[in-house]
Amino acid sequence: MSFKIAFITDAWHPQINGVVTTIQNTCTTLERSGHQIKLITPDQFKTIPCPSYPSIRLSLACYGKLSRQLDEFKPQRIHIATEGPLGLAARRYCLKHNLAFTTSFHTLFAEYVNLRFKIPVSWGYGFLRWFHAPAKKVMVATQSVEADLHARGFKNSLVRWSRGVNPDFYYPRDKAFLSMPRPISMFVGRVAIEKNLDAFLSLDIPGTKIVVGDGPQLKELKAKFPETVFVGFLSGEPLAQHLAAADVFVFPSLTDTFGIVLLDALASGIPVAAYPVTGPVDVITSDKVGKLDSNLKKAIADALQLDAQDCRNYALNYSWVNCTEQFFNNLVPAFEEI
Repeated sequence: MSFKIAFITDAWHPQINGVVTTIQNTCTTLERSGHQIKLITPDQFKTIPCPSYPSIRLSLACYGKLSRQLDEFKPQRIHIATEGPLGLAARRYCLKHNLAFTTSFHTLFAEYVNLRFKIPVSWGYGFLRWFHAPAKKVMVATQSVEADLHARGFKNSLVRWSRGVNPDFYYPRDKAFLSMPRPISMFVGRVAIEKNLDAFLSLDIPGTKIVVGDGPQLKELKAKFPETVFVGFLSGEPLAQHLAAADVFVFPSLTDTFGIVLLDALASGIPVAAYPVTGPVDVITSDKVGKLDSNLKKAIADALQLDAQDCRNYALNYSWVNCTEQFFNNLVPAFEEI
């Protein structure tokens, strides 16, 4: 049986991150299964750049247009993915029309806002509890996030929505693609304060450090760490080639709820070095594919000893089909309990 599913998200292109990747793959897989998807995204509205992060677009005066879109579409299932302007407008619409909906918790919003604007974390979680409170279910990627939200006073039904990887795109390739001194320690992702890149780039380790990605901290880090190779933003085949040519994938973030790029690295046969925090502890559950240590330098040295095929085999356990099935089974009828 097919359904009309409305999917509202403030996270969308031109952003390149795990949230956008997850939403795009989930919606594509749902459509292939015969469902009709109505994606409501910032590119459909007048927007302004987010302060300190211009690639994030904030929709303006969006309630009227969003309401008309949902009135016309008449969704049978409604999912609100983010807590931004579109998420707030969709929440308001659902409450006004007595429609049941689900939400998802993708990022440590309160911690990010604290890092950037010094707003107390407790205030951020107060807003998040208020935002998600009317949702029938809140989808989270990992057990660690679920436990943390319960501890922070979330009373919702918290359910799992994991992540996937495309193993036909990310796979082991010729390491000769990069001819720099080895071992090559690589980070791929947003070059931003919440990724804690200083902790990686300040390490005294042999070989070459490479950062693939763009973001608001790029200029600062280029000046601070001139010996690091900053490749800039990559996508498609060049991204896959760079990733597969590394010797170890370094993930210094302390504030990720999952870290989908970890799966991309593992599928490429690249072991992971990270801190033992939410995200890495949920993804790297075998010491055959990654090393988690509060001493990141030690984690990198230990990860370099791991086998590429073990990493690849581990990543194959994650699929977008399974991820999408989880998501679909979590949805609730929009007209439930009215």
